Amino acid sequence: MPKKSIGSVLALYQSTTQTPSRIAKETLSLNEGGIVGDKFHSKNIMRSVLLSSTHSYDIATNNNISINAGALGENILIDSEINHLVAGDQIAIGEVILQITQNCTICKGLTQINSKLPKLLKDDRGIFSKVVKDGNIKISDTVYII
Repeated sequence: MPKKSIGSVLALYQSTTQTPSRIAKETLSLNEGGIVGDKFHSKNIMRSVLLSSTHSYDIATNNNISINAGALGENILIDSEINHLVAGDQIAIGEVILQITQNCTICKGLTQINSKLPKLLKDDRGIFSKVVKDGNIKISDTVYII
């Protein structure tokens, strides 16, 4: 299976029912339902893992909006542009294979950060994926397009 490196993992986040914000993790365990232990596990497998890139944060910064990593709701933050990936593309990260399912829709929650943010990130917030192959992902794992 030929692979091409497109970046690496900078940060990992998991949602829990105990806290309103996502928790930073060193490792995520994934299976067909998404992120094991995440409050959204097995809720909608087509949207089970959200990937964002530093590009999205750069857009905010370039428009004088300061946001912390994880604020876009991502599970995986990647150090390179990923919005060129389309539904059906597969990527490998660590032991896991993800299949891109759709571009991330803008949520109203972003207006709590800044009212301009939803419009700025309309097509650049991130991408949703589903788990094709179970396993673990760690910070600094290389991201490959398959």
